[in-house]
Amino acid sequence: MKRQKRILIVRPDRIGDVVLSTPLPREIKKQFPDCYIAVLLREYTRDIYFNNPFVDKILVTDDNKTFFEKIKEIRTEKFSHALMLLPNEKINYMLFLAGIPYRVSVGHKLYQFLTFTHFVSRRKYNPLRHEADYCMDLARKIGIDSNNLDTEIFLTNDEIAKVNDFRKQRLTDKKYIIGIHTTSGNSSPGWTSSSYKELIERLIVNKDFYVVVTDNKVPSDLLNIPGVEFPNVGAGLRRSFIVFAGLDYLISSSTGPMHIAAALKVKTLSMFCPLPACSPKLWGAKGNISRVILPLPEYCQIKCPGNPKKCTFEGGGIAVDRVVDELNSWVYNE
Repeated sequence: MKRQKRILIVRPDRIGDVVLSTPLPREIKKQFPDCYIAVLLREYTRDIYFNNPFVDKILVTDDNKTFFEKIKEIRTEKFSHALMLLPNEKINYMLFLAGIPYRVSVGHKLYQFLTFTHFVSRRKYNPLRHEADYCMDLARKIGIDSNNLDTEIFLTNDEIAKVNDFRKQRLTDKKYIIGIHTTSGNSSPGWTSSSYKELIERLIVNKDFYVVVTDNKVPSDLLNIPGVEFPNVGAGLRRSFIVFAGLDYLISSSTGPMHIAAALKVKTLSMFCPLPACSPKLWGAKGNISRVILPLPEYCQIKCPGNPKKCTFEGGGIAVDRVVDELNSWVYNE
C-alpha cells in the first residue's frame, strides 16, 4: 500500500512572507489530493491559514514548548516531507531529530549538510523573480508542477456576512470604500504620515469615496482628521481581515497588508522602490487586480539614499497628486 504523503510547510516569518506561501498547499493538494498538509508558523501569523481548506493542521513555533517538546510534537505527526521556505538552523535540527525523511530548504548551510537536508540552490538567484515563485521551487522539488502563484485567505461564512454588513453600513451614500495603510513596519520604503494625511484629506472630499485607515496603530497626527474611520485600531489580525475584505481599493506601500488585501481579492494600488531587493517583480501583489506606482527615474538618480528603508519618496519621487490621479483614473475608467 502506497504511503500517504504528510507534508509540513515551514514559514516562521512576517505577514507578507506567510501570505506568499499560501499557493503551496493548494497546488500540492491539486497534485496529491490525498496528502496531509500542516504548516509551521509564528503565533501571530496563524490566522492567515485559519479556515484554509488545503491545510489540515496549524503548528506554531512560539507556543512555549521546549525544543525537545516541539520535536516530540512534530514526530507524532509522522511527516514524510518538510519544506523549509527560509533557512533556520534551530528548526532544521528540530525537523531532523523529529525523523522527517525528506527535508528540503534553500541554500548550502553547514547545518543543512550535517542533517542531510536536500536543497534548492539560489546561486543563480534572479532578484526580479517573484518571491512566491521561489517558494514554489520547494514544492517543485517534491514533484509539484505548477506556476499558479495566486495567494488566498479564506473567510468563514460568518466573516463573509460581517464583510457584507461592513460594506452596507458605509455605502449608504457612497460608492467605493478606499483603504489607506500608512505604515510598513520599516519593511519597505514609504511616505511619511504627512503625505498620507494630505492623501486622506484629498480623498475624503470625493463624494463617491468612504475612506478608512487600516493600520492597527495609527500615527497620532492622523487621528484628528474628520471624516475618516480607523476600524482596525486594536483589532487582532483575523478581525482586520473583515475590514480589508470590505474594501474596494487599498493604497499602501509594499507591506504585509497589501498582500492580505491581494489574498482577499481586493484591488491594490501600491508604492514601490525600483531597487531589485524591493522591486514589485519580487514582492508585488499576487492573486488580485493590482497597480504599482514607482518613483520618477530622475528622482532615484539624484536622491536615492542607497538604503530603501530610508526613502520616503518625497520631494518629487511619488507625489500625492500622482496617487490621487492614478486612483481616480482606475475607479472612473474601468
